Amino acid sequence: MQTVEKQSASGAIIRADGVTRVFGKGSGAVTVLKGVDFELPAGKLVAMKGRSGSGKTTLINLLGALDRPTDGTITFDGRDMTSMSGKRRDEVRRKEMGLIFQSFALIPLMSAYENVEFVLRISGYPKQGRKEAAVQALDRVGLKARMHHRPFEMSGGEQQRTAIARAIAHKPKLILADEPTAELDSRTGLHIIKLFRDLVEQSGVTIALTTHDPAIMEIVDLVYELEDGQIVSHS
Repeated sequence: MQTVEKQSASGAIIRADGVTRVFGKGSGAVTVLKGVDFELPAGKLVAMKGRSGSGKTTLINLLGALDRPTDGTITFDGRDMTSMSGKRRDEVRRKEMGLIFQSFALIPLMSAYENVEFVLRISGYPKQGRKEAAVQALDRVGLKARMHHRPFEMSGGEQQRTAIARAIAHKPKLILADEPTAELDSRTGLHIIKLFRDLVEQSGVTIALTTHDPAIMEIVDLVYELEDGQIVSHS
């Protein structure tokens, strides 16, 4: 995986400035994020912690351009994502970001290799390089020997490693992971976080993840804590 160029003058690959997210209208409106200021330093492993309902997943969805803030701006690699058209935001997400979900979100009838190659196709990765990139990514997460197995033939840890391979194959600048170890036992979860650590140190990619796991806090570079839709501390 090639080293990611760090282009932001402030050293942050992505920033949220005064971000608010309100769901619903009128008396039924719920404010999930309340004027959040947040940044991810390029080339770091960052965790967001907080109780359920604190706003972690909402923030990750906004950073990943899966949703728009009600107010405030999100700047990715020097570009204001909130002012982009939906089509342009989708393009940036597919080509420059990698997303990892708690539920793995693999296509059941596709092998590990096919799951990774499929995402390369929709990201616009050059056709002649797709096979090599998919195999390389699976090898990177220790699954080259299992790449022709389908999800139901794999353990939970193997499925999550396939999801990671899918997220890194197109060489993104930023990886966002929502509770990536929640469905795994503690030993496998720790292995996944150490894999993230290696990716950051060896490839220069930026990774942000949400978590409830206190063991992860010892491995990451920076921890943000959210409470009631606001960032209450970082360390």
